[in-house]
Amino acid sequence: MRAFVVGASTGIGLATAEKLAARGDDVVIFARREGPLAEAARSLEARRRGPSQRLASRALDAADAARVGAVMDAVVAEAGPPDLLVNCAGGAVPNYFERIPVAQLETTLRQNLHTCWNTVQALVPHMKGRGGHIVNVSSLAGLIGVFGYTDYCAAKFAVVGFSDALRWELAPHRIAVSVLCPPDVDTPGLAQEDATKPPETRVVSEGARMLTPAVVADALLAGVAKRRFLIVPGAEGRLAHAAKRLLPGLVDALIARRLRGAG
Repeated sequence: MRAFVVGASTGIGLATAEKLAARGDDVVIFARREGPLAEAARSLEARRRGPSQRLASRALDAADAARVGAVMDAVVAEAGPPDLLVNCAGGAVPNYFERIPVAQLETTLRQNLHTCWNTVQALVPHMKGRGGHIVNVSSLAGLIGVFGYTDYCAAKFAVVGFSDALRWELAPHRIAVSVLCPPDVDTPGLAQEDATKPPETRVVSEGARMLTPAVVADALLAGVAKRRFLIVPGAEGRLAHAAKRLLPGLVDALIARRLRGAG
């Protein structure tokens, strides 16, 4: 199998690429920052299974639509189209809604929604006629609103809606679409979010178990193998999603109680 992983320099993207490389798949990774990308490429090389396995990396800002089109066309010409596309690029800067300027909203949408849109738009023409699988990474915050993450939730809810509509359009072309919605994951990005995270956010999420990127990557690949649309890693994440869907009043009451305690 040939896999393209976008946003693969750290976190879920890197863990997914490492697992794909370790099982012998051809993998091309993409990321915006060249230093972390080079380190990620070395990590893949350490997992190479044989001389015929193709592992490559390309610097790419997936929010730049024109650049995405040019780079993906060049990589496909060299390596062939992907059987699996994983869109992991993203980011968040949590804060109170009143402190989030429109410029940050636009950046958050570019990082989390446009990156998925751009790579899918560039690669679907190459994948038609041969099939494949696309995984867009959203978040549990794309299914359940989270205090302090208004712009991020807007972007991640949009990723879920985009993926849901896209799967019906691509089904006739034998291209499956999944959306991954993990809870908090122990990544460098999550650590950076602590700098601006409101105290109410900490209270609401207090006690929640944090997953590792490797666990999330395992859930992603298992979901792809079963061709699931919605992939929610971790028992706690699945329980939270089910409770919000089936018992929304109870979930809202519990969140309201925690927020009152934070006041």
